[in-house]
Amino acid sequence: MHPDDLLYSSGHVWCKKEPDGNIRLGMTYHYQEQLKNIVYVDFVKTGTVLKREDPFASFESSKTASEMACPVSGTLVATNPLAVEKPGLVNKDPYGQGWMAIIKPDDPDELKNLLSAKKYIEMIQR
Repeated sequence: MHPDDLLYSSGHVWCKKEPDGNIRLGMTYHYQEQLKNIVYVDFVKTGTVLKREDPFASFESSKTASEMACPVSGTLVATNPLAVEKPGLVNKDPYGQGWMAIIKPDDPDELKNLLSAKKYIEMIQR
């Protein structure tokens, strides 16, 4: 459910370091499962400079409306148009086609503040 090769934020965002140094972001399986049916996804404008914990996405589900916080500081370089067009992909394939955004990190060392899959699972089981 939570791939070992990813890092996780306490805000339920998964992070994957791309070969070019950018970070791909998405919603964790656990979080999308709690939210149930995601019906709306929107993003801040590409090119926005974000500080860690700034919102980069907003969403609505059958249970709530909320924002997702960026787990590292950087510039938003891409968003997933499929997540906007078909928000249900975030539920169906959160680690694949349902990814949300790509950020160019200001300081890759900030990734050290994130959780391993094991630590994330421990956090959500509390």
